[in-house]
Amino acid sequence: MSPTVANLKRTPLYESHRRAGARMVDFAGWQMPVQYEGVRQEHVAVRTGAGLFDVSHMGQVETRGPRAAPFLRHLLTNDIDKVGPGGAQYSLLCREDGGVLDDLFTYRFPAAGEAGAPEERFLTVVNASNAQSDFEWFARQAGEWGGVEVADRSADYAMLALQGPRALALFEPHLEGADLPARFRFAKGAVAGAPALICRTGYTGEDGVELLLRPEDSERVWEILLNDGARPAGLGARDTLRIEVCYPLYGNDISTERTPIEAGLGWACALDKDFIGAERLREQKANGTDEKLVPLKFTDPGIPRQGCTIVRDAEVVGGVTSGTLSPCLGVGIGMGYVRAGLAEPGTEIEVDVRGKHRRARVESKPLYRKGEET
Repeated sequence: MSPTVANLKRTPLYESHRRAGARMVDFAGWQMPVQYEGVRQEHVAVRTGAGLFDVSHMGQVETRGPRAAPFLRHLLTNDIDKVGPGGAQYSLLCREDGGVLDDLFTYRFPAAGEAGAPEERFLTVVNASNAQSDFEWFARQAGEWGGVEVADRSADYAMLALQGPRALALFEPHLEGADLPARFRFAKGAVAGAPALICRTGYTGEDGVELLLRPEDSERVWEILLNDGARPAGLGARDTLRIEVCYPLYGNDISTERTPIEAGLGWACALDKDFIGAERLREQKANGTDEKLVPLKFTDPGIPRQGCTIVRDAEVVGGVTSGTLSPCLGVGIGMGYVRAGLAEPGTEIEVDVRGKHRRARVESKPLYRKGEET
């Protein structure tokens, strides 16, 4: 049963969204802005200028202690040992059977304490829909370890994402106490006087920063960045932007029913180390999978949507997991799972859209590249 509006959680920016005329929707138990002036306009603003997203619904799990690093090596598919202090790493959380529990970013802080047994600290940003279950998974696994503690820090942070080709120029005048971090790095500093973690990461395919702030500072920082020229952008544009660059969405393109190898995320799996689910993923890497996640583009009019079947020679060969009308390319695009033998770019397929078969083609990632706008 879906929660009533009265029971939905609100970010610290809820009133700012209402004043800006946002259309609010239920997303993972939160009242979130899906759009302001329109998905297409907000999408284009991010691709050509700077868009500002409220992503305070995301969860944060802190892992700390002298054995925090080996614990995360065991828990996550990627190898946290390859990330130095101030680094950020994309990874996945899997079950023993390789099914994906979530995809996430982990940030590594400098070690503190005695040189012989330094305390390590990490912050992992998780998807809103999985925030509670992810924390419970971390805590359950940590119970089998010594020298590691986990804490749910979700209530301690608001999170903004400033993205687009003008994002950094707009942001840097407000950065204090730190240099702008390099890509996939982060720094502790301040934004217009507000203490913040400044993370050079994002979910749009554009450069920019993600800011972790105290909730009480978020509205002031939000207004300052908007006044300097950023455009507010909602979840609708966030979705179309990530589909254009083929970033997966948990619950659509990845889930407990799919593995990272099937989803084309083997690059985020350090199969030379042991972690939960590694045995299954090594087997799939060696032997292949029955299906693969592929990007697709329509050559006919129409828009693919999650749940549409994919057809080849009048036979169902897969299904669409994400789809939209690309604001930049002007055609229907999406992602879906197909039989492994049909996963090569250039393969002609059809998508059943409300009973009509629309011609489409398997493409390479990303679907959108700079300079290809219509």
